[in-house]
Amino acid sequence: MTPNELTWNQLISNTNPGLPDSQNAFGEEILVTGVEYDSRRVTPGSVFVAMRGGTTDGNRYIEKALQAGAAGIVTDSAEAFDLLNANYPTVPHMLVKHGRTALAELSATFFGHPEKKLHAIGVTGTNGKTTTAFLIEALLQSANRSSVLVGTIEYHVAGEIRPSAHTTPESRDLFELMADGVSRGASELVMEVSSHALDQGRVAEVGFDVAVFTNLTRDHLDYHQTMEEYFAAKCLLFDGTRYPAPRISVLNAGDVHSQELAKAARLADSRVVTYGLVPDAEWRAEQIRFTPGGAEFTLVIPHGTAKVKSGLAGEVNVLNLLAALSAAHARGVEFEQLVAAVPTLHPVPGRFQPVDAGQPFTVIVDYAHTDDALRNLTALARQLIAGTQTSQQHARVITLFGCGGDRDRTKRPRMGQAAGEGSDFVVVTSDNPRSEDPEAIIAEILPGVTKTGVRYIVEPDRASAITLSIAEARPGDVVLIAGKGHEKEQILRSGTIFFDDAQVALSALCSLGYGGGQ
Repeated sequence: MTPNELTWNQLISNTNPGLPDSQNAFGEEILVTGVEYDSRRVTPGSVFVAMRGGTTDGNRYIEKALQAGAAGIVTDSAEAFDLLNANYPTVPHMLVKHGRTALAELSATFFGHPEKKLHAIGVTGTNGKTTTAFLIEALLQSANRSSVLVGTIEYHVAGEIRPSAHTTPESRDLFELMADGVSRGASELVMEVSSHALDQGRVAEVGFDVAVFTNLTRDHLDYHQTMEEYFAAKCLLFDGTRYPAPRISVLNAGDVHSQELAKAARLADSRVVTYGLVPDAEWRAEQIRFTPGGAEFTLVIPHGTAKVKSGLAGEVNVLNLLAALSAAHARGVEFEQLVAAVPTLHPVPGRFQPVDAGQPFTVIVDYAHTDDALRNLTALARQLIAGTQTSQQHARVITLFGCGGDRDRTKRPRMGQAAGEGSDFVVVTSDNPRSEDPEAIIAEILPGVTKTGVRYIVEPDRASAITLSIAEARPGDVVLIAGKGHEKEQILRSGTIFFDDAQVALSALCSLGYGGGQ
């Protein structure tokens, strides 16, 4: 028997049943070779966890899983459990109260409890999660620590890069990643933790040593309905009510929500460390000077100071860097090591990513897809212009953006207003319209744009819009292509197509006569 082969009874030993008599008597010697929540991945010997989800109910696929050779069924449906009793009495099955909690418990057991061998850092917040997580991983690597990185752009497993399916994957997939990392020598786990994942229980059983809060602005109200519910989901990472509270909570002192988070964290016996640009932050940046190549500042902590030179541009990246430094220090990396590592840090793909074909203006691809992120992005462009030696007073910010379909509609005019207020010229286009009509989405964006009085055009075709925005640019301008960042596809009503903003921008530059490459 390998560590990944257990009997049914061994697998369910740490999983709480939903009610008395909520498992049948069979299964003691049945060998389990896998745990799956997707019936399409079931093979002979797998246990299928049938759970209710936001868009579908896995209990509908129990029959399909059994046909594929499932060795046992765990369900969160009393009706499905009764049907299994009646129709498949010799197949091991179990009723649980919470399907996702059970999935995490079963996965942890099946994969040998890798969470006990990794020190976990969770990063949550509306904006900045990806950059902060990447920076934390790089800082840990500078101290010769190997990590598993789980996030929006990609997954890293002890140096191996894998494609990312979700910002925070289902627990079964997360535990497999962690187990792979442990087998390759990883000692740290760095995760972006989305509000959806916290609300749905996808990080059950992980146990975070350090948790980081970046900020909270309006987003995901298609799921959470209200900002209060959105914030409550974020609180779950810190307050100890659903998950164990972290040993250390790293909070952005400049965000208004951090005071409430700090109170909740302290009540749960988590030590609070603050960072930011405000005077009362424990880890803060002072005397900041933005340069074409990044930023220089004095890093101030309770027990020392240091001059820091970073290759990451703009105020928002100073904040991301402070969050990462605080978190890595909480994991035991020495202050001097952290300071020495800062100049070696690189920008994250799709986050303020330049596209260079030798043109006399700047083209930036960025993932900004909320009104707050657009404000940060346009402010960063202004800082970039101010730091150059060209005719600054005439240089413009040109912003291209759209809004995703089948997502929070209330942020569309807010994003339009943010783009208009921060730009000299706006190109409104499609993002990922999904099942919606792109022009209907644009119609909901435009009221926010028009109220600012900014000059703008509408071009629903994103590739054409990118070409138009670049053709509009003059020497010294900054062209911002916002919304999709690292993504390599566009989701349309008719299907998904390959689409890479940076590649399309580079092609547009070449078609306009500029040479070279990125």
